[in-house]
Amino acid sequence: MKILIISDTHRKNENYLKIVENLEPLDMVIHLGDVEGSEYTIQEAVSCPVEMVAGNNDFFSDLPSEKIFRIGKYNVMITHGHRYYIGMGNEMLKREAVAEGVDIVMYGHTHRPVIDVSKNIIAINPGSLSYPRQDNRKPSYIIMETDAQGEAHFEIRYVE
Repeated sequence: MKILIISDTHRKNENYLKIVENLEPLDMVIHLGDVEGSEYTIQEAVSCPVEMVAGNNDFFSDLPSEKIFRIGKYNVMITHGHRYYIGMGNEMLKREAVAEGVDIVMYGHTHRPVIDVSKNIIAINPGSLSYPRQDNRKPSYIIMETDAQGEAHFEIRYVE
């Protein structure tokens, strides 16, 4: 299974459309908020299921603030992260996810990519496809793939 995980596109969808074209076929796309009205564009660009949540800039969106669902053997929680003060670190979010029985928590908001694997939880943030804030300032996303045993593997990738 190959899953594209993105966040913080802020209605600038050029990079998303470019990477989708290069990555197809995909089994799922997950958008972690700050879509800013581009829900239709995000969904229509792929022929696979799309999961999305609202971010702090999705003022008039009907998207939920978070979701919990299964990917293979994993319980996954997706959220934008701003309600968990993610700018100060991901500890609060990880504690909440563990309390919810989640194996993987995915969040955005900081515009900085993270793959944080600990014994109780995996926390990932794909960064931003539109306004990156990490040192290299390259738009980023994460590919999640499951192997033959159903184990999840994550890779941060950058748009060149």
